[in-house]
Amino acid sequence: MIWNQQLVKIKNKSRVLQTIIDQSPISRADIAQHLGLTKGTVSSLVNELIEEKICSETGPGKSSGGRRPVMLLFNEKAGYAIGIDLGVNYILGVMTDLSGNIVSEHLKHMNSMRYEKTILVIKEIIQSLLDSTPESPYGVIGIGIGVPGIVNKKGSNILLAPNLGWTDINLKEEIETEFHLPVIIDNEANAGAYGEKRFGAGNNFENLIYVSAGIGIGVGFILQNSLYRGAEGFSGEMGHMVIDIDGKECRCGSKGCWELYASEQALLNQAKNIHLKRDELNLESLVEMAKEDEEVKDLFRQIGRSLGIGINNIINTFNPEQIIIGNRLAIAKELISESIMEVVRNRSLRFNQENVNITFADLSIYSAALGASAYATESFLNSDLEEHLNRQNA
Repeated sequence: MIWNQQLVKIKNKSRVLQTIIDQSPISRADIAQHLGLTKGTVSSLVNELIEEKICSETGPGKSSGGRRPVMLLFNEKAGYAIGIDLGVNYILGVMTDLSGNIVSEHLKHMNSMRYEKTILVIKEIIQSLLDSTPESPYGVIGIGIGVPGIVNKKGSNILLAPNLGWTDINLKEEIETEFHLPVIIDNEANAGAYGEKRFGAGNNFENLIYVSAGIGIGVGFILQNSLYRGAEGFSGEMGHMVIDIDGKECRCGSKGCWELYASEQALLNQAKNIHLKRDELNLESLVEMAKEDEEVKDLFRQIGRSLGIGINNIINTFNPEQIIIGNRLAIAKELISESIMEVVRNRSLRFNQENVNITFADLSIYSAALGASAYATESFLNSDLEEHLNRQNA
């Protein structure tokens, strides 16, 4: 009985906090009315949140006839989260407040992603972000990391990251041991989908699919407002959907995988065949070259068409409200969007096309990093705050 009462209290406290986050400034009376709780229950829970410095009181609001109510605010500066987007040729780290606003960032481009070297750079980026942490009651409350590979259901092991050449890596344990902070590991496309849902282009949609088009391709699903991971947590590996049955060999062991034709790496490989004398070919330089070079512009059209083939399959399979194209290839949206849409118009079933919204990520290169930091923030806000204070004071 006592356990049940405690569970109800924790659930109600979480609901009260979420209402303050979503609707602040808001009064205690309005929270009680919105949630169907008694004013006494709300007042008690709000007082706890104020004591924990997660919420604060501000000046009186408008009166509806009686005394002007005291308004409540969410204290987004009570703590900070770190989000890491582990790309195939870069590592991006951000520090955010509890509302997802970026307060500092660190980007490192990589030529080699050997684990021994990469883990040192990840730790270096995390440490630089920690060193820049503003004063706050809770300091850094956790770290989220998005990785381009298959992560086990517990979020502890990277089972396979073919584009990194990693197999069975326990990144979570390594980072937690180093920094003594809770760490959440997830597939970077899942993190990107969640970032766009929380802070970007997917905010107003319940069913969206995020296509992370970088060196490889990953896909994250938000279905009925929830992140879908599959039975064992392995969903979203659509970069390895076969679109050419006798096609090129892929690092995953299959042939003709989508990412071999529609990714940043596919673009770079094809560009090298045209510009053999150019040593420094990268996405940014190719975007610039496309302004004057019709051959390079046509390469982007080919990549767009190949992206469109996979997106067509996704639309016909899932009938989503929205497709968001993110990660590095979103930089080239002006060069690839027309050819993507041409394929979708010609190939997708007509009734699947009518209500789908195809767009590019609002958050640019930050989708996955912000999604990862949001994981850490929500884990903190949904758990016992005292646990974090005790850990900090230990």
